[in-house]
Amino acid sequence: MKRIEPLGNSGTRVVYNVDGERILDLPLPQVRELFKSAGVVIFRGFSVDPWTMKAFADRFSARFNRDRLRPPVKGSDGFVQKVTEGMGYVEPHSEQANSPFRPDAIWFCCGTPASEGGETLYWDGVRLWNQLDPELRKLFTTKKLRFFQRYGPDRWKLFLGPASTLAHVRCALDDVVGASYHVADDEAIYLEYVCSAVVKTKYGNQEAFTNSLLSERSNTLGELMAFEDGTPITDDVVAVIKRAMIPLTEEISWQPGDVAFIDNWRFLHGRNPFTDLRREIFSCLSFLNFF
Repeated sequence: MKRIEPLGNSGTRVVYNVDGERILDLPLPQVRELFKSAGVVIFRGFSVDPWTMKAFADRFSARFNRDRLRPPVKGSDGFVQKVTEGMGYVEPHSEQANSPFRPDAIWFCCGTPASEGGETLYWDGVRLWNQLDPELRKLFTTKKLRFFQRYGPDRWKLFLGPASTLAHVRCALDDVVGASYHVADDEAIYLEYVCSAVVKTKYGNQEAFTNSLLSERSNTLGELMAFEDGTPITDDVVAVIKRAMIPLTEEISWQPGDVAFIDNWRFLHGRNPFTDLRREIFSCLSFLNFF
């Protein structure tokens, strides 16, 4: 593989293209091992467009997922989507950790970076869990999180595919541990999902504080984020978590054609605010085909 250098303090690796090689020609076994050890791998200098990102991701993925809020990119299979949710700060979260369908990895591709700001931020959930004090660790070990969401047909069809029906919804949700749902007369899905804030990483089997707690404090049904038993997650608890995250914050300062491959079970990610309307980032969500 080409030149590989560390970035930050979390073990991130940047793979630099030094002789014009295509990203699709990189050796798959070495990329897999690099990802398993680092958790975040950035590919720089390969001039990747979103369709090539998807072709590269295909080589490591058994299947893909969609985000219910992101528009698909024209000319793709619907699994390449634009990251367009506003221009403000995005709280730390693991992608779709508020649902039973959390993907293993999130892929980002930079079309045009913002002239200022807009960096993707990320935090190692293993290091974060080890940073939390014993009392907080006990709290999140003994109490699970509860999420409430509403998905109108336009949202669950984006997630499951435009040809999906309520039968597909039921097939996807029936018998899923922690999930219960109700189908309204207008075919909206009201979903309750209960899960732990602490998960085991796919590579290394380590405990990681990777979840959607901070990004989903106000659920789509208007209720404040709570534990499964209804106990509120207080502002004081949230403040302690955020303070612990400050020294662990890493960032990707995007360059055109960059690709980032992020372990969605080990890392949380977010975004700095920006004002440049030209900023264009694309994403894919995938379930990986290696262990």
